[in-house]
Order: sequence, then structure tokens, then C-alpha cells
Amino acid sequence: MIAVHDGARALVSVDVIERAIAAAREHGAALAAVPLADTLKRVEDGVVTATPSRDGLWCAQTPQVFRRDWLVQAHAAATAVATDDAALVEAAGHPVRVSVGDTANFKITTAADLAAAEALLAARAAATRGEHRS
Repeated sequence: MIAVHDGARALVSVDVIERAIAAAREHGAALAAVPLADTLKRVEDGVVTATPSRDGLWCAQTPQVFRRDWLVQAHAAATAVATDDAALVEAAGHPVRVSVGDTANFKITTAADLAAAEALLAARAAATRGEHRS
């Protein structure tokens, strides 16, 4: 098995990692994900042209875990740029299962994301200090 993780997702939990690995061991490929909560809008030239249903839509996260042979084959067969390794494995014809991710496993790519991560870490530290006082 090979696990691929995005370093911008610095707050991933051990539980999320373990769930993704377990699902991949059982099915060959899995990725952490959370159900889409936001409403999506398709926009052309600044005008909303559609509101797609979010039924069945999930936000992909990492880790993404694959059988080694599937991932190597998927990369070798890739003919286009993909946004993640799961897309390459899917394109190679292998099913990718979803394991439950965590909203705290967000990408830290903007100053606002960094501030949110710092706040989450501070809250976790305060909760841990509170547990040790009991």
C-alpha cells in the first residue's frame, strides 16, 4: 500500500489516516473525504447558469491510499494532468472507496486558513491542559 498525503493538510488525525488505510486494504484504494456542505453554483461570465445538486458529492481529502501496483500503473498510463492521485487511479479503471474524513483536515493555503489552523491548535492545547488538571 502507498499512502499519499498533502502537506498542506497539516491537521490530519490518526483516526482519519487509519480509516483510509483500512478501507484501502479492504478495497484496493481509498481516500478520506467529507460530504459537501456548501451549495455549488456553475458560473459563466459572472452569471449563475446552474445550481447542481450536492447529493452524492464529497470533498476529497488526503490521505489517499492505494495498492502499489494500481498507483504505479495509473501514473504510467496518465495522459492528462489530474488534481489528485485518486483521479489517476479512477481513470485507470480502479474503484476508489471513500473513508470518512474530518472537516479539521482542511488545506492550509491562505492566511485565513492559517489563522483557523492556529485557532484549532490553540483550542486543542487548551482542552488537553484542562484534561491534565482533572
